[in-house]
Amino acid sequence: MQSLDAWAPRTLSLLRIIAALLFMEHGLMKLLHFPAPQPGAPDPLPMMLLAAAWIEVIGGGLLTLGLFTRAAAFICSGQMAVAYFTAHSPQGFWPALNGGEPAILYCFVFFYLIFAGGGAWSLDAMRGRRRR
Repeated sequence: MQSLDAWAPRTLSLLRIIAALLFMEHGLMKLLHFPAPQPGAPDPLPMMLLAAAWIEVIGGGLLTLGLFTRAAAFICSGQMAVAYFTAHSPQGFWPALNGGEPAILYCFVFFYLIFAGGGAWSLDAMRGRRRR
């Protein structure tokens, strides 16, 4: 299993990149209706959803690049916790029934990135190598 351990930092980067791109897509759907309008999102967006959309686009972009990963992940994780408790949990207790599973999953993936960092393939890692 040591050969798999060597791939852990790269696999962490893949998790970060894919989760961030999917997250950013939600913001783009709210703001630019790309690749399509966000289902169920009102137009024009209320201030809370507008703020969420900008966090998703900017935070998702930073996380995709692995730049300021821990700070961006902290903000994005917090946004998903707020989204769950304000939009999903009032709909019922069970996440599978209240539509909150994606919010919980994003929240905990980003929470993990606060502690794990961006991985081997990140601008944070490149910046760290230059300082040495």
